[in-house]
Amino acid sequence: MLKLAPSILSADFVNLERDIRALAPAGADYVHVDVMDGIFVPNITIGIPVTAAIKRVSALPLDVHLMIDRPIRYVEAFCRAGADLLTLHVEADTPENTLAALRQIRDLGVHPAVSVKPKTPAEAVLPFLDLCDMILVMTVEPGFGGQIFMADMMPKLRTIREWIDRRNPGCELEVDGGVNVETAKLCVEAGANVLVAGSAWFKAEDPAAFAAAIKR
Repeated sequence: MLKLAPSILSADFVNLERDIRALAPAGADYVHVDVMDGIFVPNITIGIPVTAAIKRVSALPLDVHLMIDRPIRYVEAFCRAGADLLTLHVEADTPENTLAALRQIRDLGVHPAVSVKPKTPAEAVLPFLDLCDMILVMTVEPGFGGQIFMADMMPKLRTIREWIDRRNPGCELEVDGGVNVETAKLCVEAGANVLVAGSAWFKAEDPAAFAAAIKR
């Protein structure tokens, strides 16, 4: 089943509770929470207290995407703040620490996931694939919303889908970056089943119609 995860990076932060409560009725499946530290990516967004506040008002699971340096330091805090899925970047730490962090996430009852940036080869997910409930492929450089979709990431998506089907069929495959009605079709054709939409969702005149157009 195709799922939508609107990224609150594009929401109205003055009216964040309003925007979050509107997601489920419009057809969203997750709330995508982008956490940036100004080190791993050149931007700073939200952290643990805001994640906990979002959890209190969200009717949907929180898909928390950590774009931070050495995330092993914070996975327990984000799990306890209410993350339902917690995604780490493979580029953000050593393989040993990433493996340890994924196991810790699982032990805390949260679904572990890894993400790869556009320049990172698909092979980088292989050491972690069996431990993950989701793989996230970035189709823009992480750090800012509103970027242009990189269609040349589709071969990477297809390759990872093949590995998932062979080794871990229950694992979801997510795409984040420049997703709209047109690019969503490319992602689904390449094997994605979870789509992050930021600007396209929150700038849509009718988010429910946008969701319906993608899911049909």
